[in-house]
Amino acid sequence: MDGMRTLKIVIAYDGARYHGWQRQLNGSSIQQVLEEAVGRITGRPATVVGSGRTDAGVHALAQVAHFRTESGLAEANLLKGINSVLPKDIAITDLREVPEGFHARFDAASKVYFYRIVNRSVRDVFEHGRAWFIHRPLAVEQMRQALPHFLGTHDFTSFCTVHCESRDRIRTVLDAALTGEAGDIIETSIEADGFLRYMVRTIMGVLVDVGLGKHPPEAVGEILQARDRCRAGMTAPARGLFLKEVRYGHV
Repeated sequence: MDGMRTLKIVIAYDGARYHGWQRQLNGSSIQQVLEEAVGRITGRPATVVGSGRTDAGVHALAQVAHFRTESGLAEANLLKGINSVLPKDIAITDLREVPEGFHARFDAASKVYFYRIVNRSVRDVFEHGRAWFIHRPLAVEQMRQALPHFLGTHDFTSFCTVHCESRDRIRTVLDAALTGEAGDIIETSIEADGFLRYMVRTIMGVLVDVGLGKHPPEAVGEILQARDRCRAGMTAPARGLFLKEVRYGHV
């Protein structure tokens, strides 16, 4: 259609009040709020397509999405206008026109998530809603030793929800790192070519079990090979998970 532009946006949000990224019948979502804001500023209904879903309570530093519009407003004016009508827990940090064929989801090469744990005997009230509080000391070095077992290409059936919609559960973990020490804030970063639902949160559940001495680090390989969700144990709370970056090869 003549006059249509494709705009790529980068969004930061606190996911605590939302039922995830995708539009829901039973509650407010990030996608819905963005579409309503874009529609208000451009004067036309808009479909905002994200790089992927984030679940209820999960946060983002740099989620990526795109939408198409006939609006002739300059990029800077669109950015300012849309942000002016968004709630305070959602912000577009970048907006730019991209080639017509760009697709936020299908063009993504990899994503980076990180997970935050506050490992202290007394909870930190200022980290409420943004980290998993664990009062028992974690064996952080054991957790670090477990991380390399996730690297490479594996079937992650053991690390997704039992009702996972994806038939193909093969994913490639490109990088994984853990920083911090027991008695402090521990952050784990994971980059992969894609993620299954609850994959990062289940990985974190296993890492915490390793840190609590319930599994040796090498048990990760056995859990992967089992392809059985029951072997992986608990799912970490959503509040500690952040989408840090979506990487593209050409945009």
